[in-house]
Amino acid sequence: MRKICVIGGGRYFGKLLVQRLAEAGHEVTVINRGSTRPPAGVEHLVADRDDEAALTAALGTRTFDVVVDQICYTPVQAAVAARVFRDRTRRYVMTSTIEVYDPATADLPAVPAGTPVTEDLVDPAVWRVRLDLPWQDAAYQDAHYAEGKRQAEAVLTRAGGFGFVPVRSAHVLGGGTQEFTGRLAHYAELVSRGGTVDVYAAERPTVFIHHAEMADLLLWASTASDFTGPVNACSDGLLDVRELSGLIASRTGREPVYRTVAAGEAAGPFSFDRHYAMSNTRAKELGFTFSRTADWLPDAAAEALGASATHTS
Repeated sequence: MRKICVIGGGRYFGKLLVQRLAEAGHEVTVINRGSTRPPAGVEHLVADRDDEAALTAALGTRTFDVVVDQICYTPVQAAVAARVFRDRTRRYVMTSTIEVYDPATADLPAVPAGTPVTEDLVDPAVWRVRLDLPWQDAAYQDAHYAEGKRQAEAVLTRAGGFGFVPVRSAHVLGGGTQEFTGRLAHYAELVSRGGTVDVYAAERPTVFIHHAEMADLLLWASTASDFTGPVNACSDGLLDVRELSGLIASRTGREPVYRTVAAGEAAGPFSFDRHYAMSNTRAKELGFTFSRTADWLPDAAAEALGASATHTS
């Protein structure tokens, strides 16, 4: 049994992670602003993670074996966490994102076409941190989501006092209405009603992960391994938007209809004209076993359609 603190953990795979940690017999504490209560048997502390004094007061004298941070989006938030948890935990796991590799948001090394990127493409140990930028502004934070995550990783990597693991998640899908972004439902509904799927002339593939698999990986990273440093989290198999739509079509019985967008025009949420795929080799070598996206995505799409139909009715 380990003492584990989850910051956030109120929805989607974070909520599932809390449940699985508790079911595995760990002593779990959840910190959030009070909008969502954790399951019975899980300690609940109410505090705003941006308020250092309130967070310190809520924690009191508590210490943990592991902290899992689900809601760290900026270097300012990371700096607060680094100070508050420096002497409270030996391991800090942060949910990061595939978007740290997006070449549209940073000057990153060029990657050969068709080559999934490895963790060393973005090294948080040397990434520049700018705490003076307006990270407290919600609009600025949203517009600089990828850079916020890169700099948050950098702050926690250099903090010292605990081993740090940024888990760079692929696009998370599955769970019906739990998948709050609605991106899979967008494509499932288009294909099922014969709508037009917008695509780029030269589509690039990306990677995905099922929400339950993401919870499993965070559980593993928190309790079953002592590695540190970035790790990519994605199911096996690269898909571009045409291949994704084809898998959805296997459940809807309708063939996708495509429209190639004009130069400079945006396509859909999983349509990419730039390199956007990553390798999961490091996690495999460390002992985690991934599923295949093609095996679970059709059922996830059907689940999204079912949730959409229920909501509409």
